[in-house]
Amino acid sequence: MNKKAEAFKAYLEEKDIHVFEVEELEGDGQQTAVFRSHITTEGQQLPTIVILDESVFALVRVQISPKALTEANQLELLKMINEESAAYKPFKLYLNRNGDLMLDVCLVVDEELKGDMVYTMFSVIINYLDANYRKIMKCIWQGE
Repeated sequence: MNKKAEAFKAYLEEKDIHVFEVEELEGDGQQTAVFRSHITTEGQQLPTIVILDESVFALVRVQISPKALTEANQLELLKMINEESAAYKPFKLYLNRNGDLMLDVCLVVDEELKGDMVYTMFSVIINYLDANYRKIMKCIWQGE
C-alpha cells in the first residue's frame, strides 16, 4: 500500500471511521488504493471512492446518477453541468463514457496526506449535494 493510502487508513482507524472498504489495485504501477463508501443525500446512497496512489494527487469521486444522459435531456444536462462546474471551484461535474453523472475533487498532496483535509472535502461535497441534488435530478429526469 502506498504512503498516502497508509496515512488515510491510519486516520480512519484513529478517528474510528469504519465506512470504507479498501481495495489495492495490482499491476497499475502506482500502488493505487481505492477506498469505497457512499454519501447519502435526499435518501439516496451515492457511490463514493477515494483514490490514492503514488502521484501528487488524491481523488474523491462521487457517482451522482448512473446513466444520467439521455437524448431528451442532453442539451439541458450538458448546460447545467457546465454551469455548475464553472460556479464551484473545488470540484467538477462530468459525464463518463457510460453517461453516468460524476463529481470529482482532485487534491494536491505534497508529502503527507492529511485525513482532515479529505474529510473537509467530504463536508463540502455533502453540503453541495444537499443543496443541489433535487435540481440536478430534475434536469436528468426532464423529458422522461
